[in-house]
Amino acid sequence: MKYEWATASHVGHVRDGNEDSVAPRDDGTGNSPLLIVIADGMGGHVAGEVASRLATEAAVAAPADVGIPAPERVTLGNEAVISAVADDPALTGMGTTMTLGLFEADGTLRVGHVGDSRLYLLRDDDLRLITRDHTWVMDMLLAGQITEDQAATHPRRHLLTRVLGMPDVKVDEEELEVQPGDRIVVCSDGLTTMLADDIICDLARNAETASEAAWALVEAANAAGGYDNTTVAVVDVAS
Repeated sequence: MKYEWATASHVGHVRDGNEDSVAPRDDGTGNSPLLIVIADGMGGHVAGEVASRLATEAAVAAPADVGIPAPERVTLGNEAVISAVADDPALTGMGTTMTLGLFEADGTLRVGHVGDSRLYLLRDDDLRLITRDHTWVMDMLLAGQITEDQAATHPRRHLLTRVLGMPDVKVDEEELEVQPGDRIVVCSDGLTTMLADDIICDLARNAETASEAAWALVEAANAAGGYDNTTVAVVDVAS
């Protein structure tokens, strides 16, 4: 299977620094296994940036083809954050989300996920959310205690229930088979807090290339207010 990928990241219009991390940082095309990671740090400007960077570096330290499962790579990121806090108590309280996609040569996509960054599959003009947000509001929604409309504007909708930096954090695992023509979008919540899924779908399907799609999404989030850092990775699947 051949993959074309691109990543884009912007600080937005409100934050002083960018606490998101993404890998790879360069666009490319290839038939080899591919690792895509987006991590959104928290815990203050410096600590959040440190958490997302350390977690991402640990998750991608081994090449994509060495057989380390996607969830285990996310766990390695968690261990890196915990270790950094143990070495420097000034970093106490930092954490990060992580959404990781391991695209294998046979078309299998294995996903490891913690937090509220997201991975979407765009197929035949239909956008499907693959990951589940680990937030207090999502738990309430799934329990039937609030409606989708209430969840969309709830004042505590950004309260995370699961992040890297927590001991023994549970990593969600998903597996799907991608096919030629698929487009995968991975993003930090800077995108999804600014744009509804139908807008994300329209922008993603109307862009000709992965790079055009990634930057169109980031620029639209900024045009909508850019209240957070926004990071997007797009992977196109070819035969």
